[in-house]
Amino acid sequence: MDTFYWFALRSVPLVGNVLFKRLLERFGSPEAVFRAADAELVSVKGVSPAVAASLRGHDPRPFAERECDAVRQSGVRVVTLLDDEYPPLLREIADPPPYLYVKGSLAGLGRTVAVVGSRRASSYGRTVTERLAEELARHGVTVVSGMARGVDTAAHRGALTGKGHTVGVLGCGVDVVYPSENRPLFREVAELGALVSEFPLGTGPLAENFPRRNRIISGISHGVLVVEAAEKSGSLITARVALDQGRDVYAIPGNITSGGSRGTNRLIREGAKLVECVEDILEELPGGRIARHVPVRPAPELPPEEAAVHRLLAAEPLHIDEIIAKSALTVGELSAMLLRLELKGVVSQLPGKYFCAN
Repeated sequence: MDTFYWFALRSVPLVGNVLFKRLLERFGSPEAVFRAADAELVSVKGVSPAVAASLRGHDPRPFAERECDAVRQSGVRVVTLLDDEYPPLLREIADPPPYLYVKGSLAGLGRTVAVVGSRRASSYGRTVTERLAEELARHGVTVVSGMARGVDTAAHRGALTGKGHTVGVLGCGVDVVYPSENRPLFREVAELGALVSEFPLGTGPLAENFPRRNRIISGISHGVLVVEAAEKSGSLITARVALDQGRDVYAIPGNITSGGSRGTNRLIREGAKLVECVEDILEELPGGRIARHVPVRPAPELPPEEAAVHRLLAAEPLHIDEIIAKSALTVGELSAMLLRLELKGVVSQLPGKYFCAN
């Protein structure tokens, strides 16, 4: 597909996403917009004489030619509003991007859930995120997030562990790796899912890009799960945008003494669905709990006492003092047992003497 005119129309001053879509619906293609007479252009809602003059007076060739060359050299694909691969839910929002730069595949997204949260997530937040994302993936749900540090990274890793599809929506060009330490994750997501952006190639991770990025994260998705968000955070902005778009909002309850939980706890007070297990999300998605069958990770065969501790940790990460209280084991007995379980690869120690099941 020749994307020259798509880039050209996008570069015209005064033509934003909403107006681009209206022009596309009226004339059928970006190329036809440039060929239309002024009288035809001003018949479109939102096209003033100033907009028509901008279309006539602006030279789009430098940007369009440069972007076409960059796309060819990078191997990135461009998916437009007219393509079947364009996410169907994203088409429905008020200002969908006219096109997306894509590494990977957006085909067959199916049921989609966005997972967002703090870049400075706690061990609890990362563990819960990764586990829920893995379970969503195993139930055939596409996990969408923003490839940032913290919760985003845990969400993508969980989906990959669950052998599922995951989409990373970027606040920079798809050829820019940010944060740099996630370079291996970027490669995996591009190979097994998709990286997408509405920003031109080479665009850096500017602060003003991320609110725009967030509306795509929620726009692609049937619902948005918020994990660990402070009272003033980008994740809460995503939640508000999701509600404006008619999407469901879910939240993980957090420790009332943690500043990183205040935002999520407030969302729950205001009506977001409290999530304790993956079924709480699945029952809200199209088709309810019905999902394609994917084998879940089998429980390990362990001696009875070890199995009892493993079951405790499978429910939630616990501090060693809580495990002692719930298991009635002595400190020495429990320490030895946890070491055996770690050596067997079924339990991991988290910072602060917390433990979780793998």
